[in-house]
Amino acid sequence: MNQDKLTIRNLNATIEDIATRFSRLAPDDRFVLWFFRAYITDSEERAAEAVAGGSRDKGIDGLLIDDAARAVFIVQAKYRKALMEKAEKRDDVISFAQVAAQLCCPSNGEFREYVTTMESYSAERFEEARKRVVGKKYRVILYFATLGKISSSIRKDAENVVRSADGDAKVEFFDGHRAMLLFRDYLDGVAPPIPSLDLEMEKGPNVTVNSIAQRYDEYAHIESWVFPMRGGAVASLYESAGTRIFARNIRGYLGPGKKKDVNRSMVSTLSSEPERFFYYNNGITIICDDAVKRSRQGRDILQVSNPQIINGQQTTRVLAEHPAEAQRASVLVKVIRVPREVGHDSDGFELLVSQIVSGTNWQNPITASDLMANDRIQIELERALRKLGYLYIRKRQSKKEAKRSAPGKHYIPVKKQEIAQAVGACELDPAVIMKGTERLFEEDMYTKVFPNCDPNYHLPRYCLKREVAYAVQGDRERKFARWHVLHFVWSHLGPMVRSNRNARSFRVQWEQNKPEVFEPLADAIEAAFEVMLRYYRRTGARGASGIDVSVFFKQAGHHRKFGKFWDSTTRGRRALEKAMSKVLAGIEGFEA
Repeated sequence: MNQDKLTIRNLNATIEDIATRFSRLAPDDRFVLWFFRAYITDSEERAAEAVAGGSRDKGIDGLLIDDAARAVFIVQAKYRKALMEKAEKRDDVISFAQVAAQLCCPSNGEFREYVTTMESYSAERFEEARKRVVGKKYRVILYFATLGKISSSIRKDAENVVRSADGDAKVEFFDGHRAMLLFRDYLDGVAPPIPSLDLEMEKGPNVTVNSIAQRYDEYAHIESWVFPMRGGAVASLYESAGTRIFARNIRGYLGPGKKKDVNRSMVSTLSSEPERFFYYNNGITIICDDAVKRSRQGRDILQVSNPQIINGQQTTRVLAEHPAEAQRASVLVKVIRVPREVGHDSDGFELLVSQIVSGTNWQNPITASDLMANDRIQIELERALRKLGYLYIRKRQSKKEAKRSAPGKHYIPVKKQEIAQAVGACELDPAVIMKGTERLFEEDMYTKVFPNCDPNYHLPRYCLKREVAYAVQGDRERKFARWHVLHFVWSHLGPMVRSNRNARSFRVQWEQNKPEVFEPLADAIEAAFEVMLRYYRRTGARGASGIDVSVFFKQAGHHRKFGKFWDSTTRGRRALEKAMSKVLAGIEGFEA
C-alpha cells in the first residue's frame, strides 16, 4: 500500500472534494457530512440528508435516524484549522451532552419548550427522532467530533450527563488525533468502521477449553489471542457486520464455483463431517484496535473494537451460507490487537496489516493484483468512478458479489485489470502487456500504470481500448496486434482529450455511443490496423523463416519502429488524419 504521511491538508482536500457535489454546504457542514460518511453510514446521500446546521439548533450539526439499527445518531462537529491546538469549551460539550436528556424526555411540555427556539427544519427532525426514542425505544448515540482537543475531565462530566438521561444513550468523542485515524481508515476503504463485536469462545458438553493463548509483544506493543469459536458464532460476525468486516481483505468472496476448490472442499466438509472442520481449516485472523476479555452469563467473550477479518473471508462466508452445519463445526480464531498512532508510526500499522494479509492468505493463490487491491489509489479510484456510474472491481471476487456492492442502480462494471491494460498499452511498450496483466501490478510497473486516481486520466484510455477490441472481431492477426494499435491511436487521441473538459466529452459520448465521434474513430482504428498488419507482413512474416504474429508483437520496440513505417505510408496516414480531425470536432462540439 502507499505509505504516504497524512496531514490536516489531506483531510481539507477531501472536504473540498465534497464541495464539488454539495456546493451549497458551508465548510463546517461538509466536515459534518464527511464524519457521517466516514463513521456512521456508507451512503454519502444519507450523510448529506443528515446534515442539519443552522444558528439555533442547540449544537446539533447533524441528525440521522437509522431504523435498521434502531438508533438515532446526533453529531456536533468543530472543523478547526489546526490539529490538536484549540481546546473545546466545557459549556459547548456539556450543552451538547444534554441533547440526550431532551431526546429521552417523557414530558411533552418540557420537550416543546426546548425546541421552541430551534429552526423549524431542525425542530421537525428533532421531534421525529424523539418519537423513535420515546415511542420505540431507539438508542441515542451522540458524537462530538473536533480537530481540536477535549480534556479528560470535560469528557467524564459529559458522559455523566448523558448517562443520567431517561433512556439508552451514550456519547463518543473524537479529538484531532482520533479524527485523523478515522480519516486514514476512510482512505483505506474501512468506512464506516465496525465499532465493536463480541467473539464468544467455544464452550460445549463435548469440548473442553482450559484457557486461551495470549501473547504480548513488549517491543511492538502488539497483543494476540488464539482460541476456538463455534462455526455458528463465526457466521454471526458476518451476519452482524456484513461485508464491511472484510474491508481490509485483499479479495472479495470467491464463491463456491467449480474453480474454487478450497471453498468447495469446505462445503463438503461441513456437509459430511462438520465435527472435523476445526482440523481441516486454517481458521480466521482478525485485527482490531482494542480487545477486552469479559465473562457474561457463564460465557467467555473477547470484545473487539474496529475489527477486520483479514484472513478467512471464504471460511466465514461458507459458514454463513450453511448455518445448520456451521452449528456443528468449530473454527480456530486468531485476534491481533495492533496499536494505532497518528504520525510516523501510523505507516507502520498499514505496512504490518499488509504483511499479515499477505502472509495469511495462501489457501487461494495470491497474485500481484490481489496485493494492490487495498492500495489507496485503488480505493480512491473506485470512489471516483462510482460517482460517474462505473462499478470499479478492485478485488478478486465472484460476479454476484461485485453486483451486491452496488444495489439499486445500473453501473458499468470495470475491472482494475482492464484499466491497467488500457493505461499500460497507451503509455508503455505494448509488448509489456503481452507478458501478462499481473506484470502491471508489480512494484516497478504499478506507479506507471496507476499514477493517479483521476477518472479523466483512466477512462478515455479504457474507452479507446474497448473500441479497439470491438474492431478485432475474432481476427487472429488483429488479436495480437491490438495493443500496438491501441498505443498508436492513443498517440493521436491523447492530446485531444488532455483537458478535463474534452476527457469528459469523450467519455460521455462513448457511454451514449454518439456517431459524431465514434464513427470516425472506428475509421481511424481500421486504418491503423491495416497499416499495422502490413508492417508485420513486410517486417516479420517474410519467407519460410517468418515470425508468427503471436511471437512478433511480443517483441519489444515495435511501437517505435512502427512510427517510421507509418511515416512512409500515404493512404493509411491520410485516412487516419482525416478521421481524427472529425473526432476532435465531435469532442469539442459536444457539451458534456
